[in-house]
Amino acid sequence: MKKLPEITLLFWIMKICATTLGETAGDLLAQTLNVGYAVSSIILLGIFLVTLVGQLAAKRYIPALYWAVILATSTAGTTMSDYMDRTLGLGYATGALILVTILAVILGAWWLSEKSLSVTDVQSRRAELFYWTAILFSNTLGTALGDYLADDSGLGFAGGALLIGSLLALVVLAHYFTRISSVLLFWVAFVLTRPFGATVGDLLTKDTSQNGLGFGTIGSSLILFAVLVGLAVYTTIQLRRPRLEAA
Repeated sequence: MKKLPEITLLFWIMKICATTLGETAGDLLAQTLNVGYAVSSIILLGIFLVTLVGQLAAKRYIPALYWAVILATSTAGTTMSDYMDRTLGLGYATGALILVTILAVILGAWWLSEKSLSVTDVQSRRAELFYWTAILFSNTLGTALGDYLADDSGLGFAGGALLIGSLLALVVLAHYFTRISSVLLFWVAFVLTRPFGATVGDLLTKDTSQNGLGFGTIGSSLILFAVLVGLAVYTTIQLRRPRLEAA
């Protein structure tokens, strides 16, 4: 079942775009529309389950469907993390520690069950479920880390984004110049792109008095959604081109 995309530069661009959109869209629902973190999490987890059923039923990689699930995990992850950290009062550091532990348990169970943590191919439905569960909690973890860097660490939105961006650059260098497992580096990068997207999302939406750019949750979400849709359409065209040429 070739249902996962190749890990290319375009993949990471779309991942950052989706996670940034997840941050702004989650805040739009929970804060701007005043739905609240608990109700927003329930709604968004429902959307995640609907898109996941479609992804599980698919027989091949469909960019629009795959990235819809990624976006759903990112948006749900935003409100889930905020519910833990703010509504339940756990705080960003404690919330992140809990989520790191959960993610480690998921990856460990996946490895023990499948003897693989493949991120480009899946050979069983169980592995596919592990894959999406790990993605959901890695995106939730990323929100907590991003909020911690932006609010509690003193770095601010721009400083947090710069730090995470630097760490991502180190991961890229490790990929090309070391023998560290590519699968391990993928999951490190996948987790790090979430707080990077979260801090960039906060930078876009927050008011200038809070050291943000002041675009707001609605404007930022619309722009990011348009970019993600455009990239998904481009990817779909690229996938269909070889089949059309062969025909």
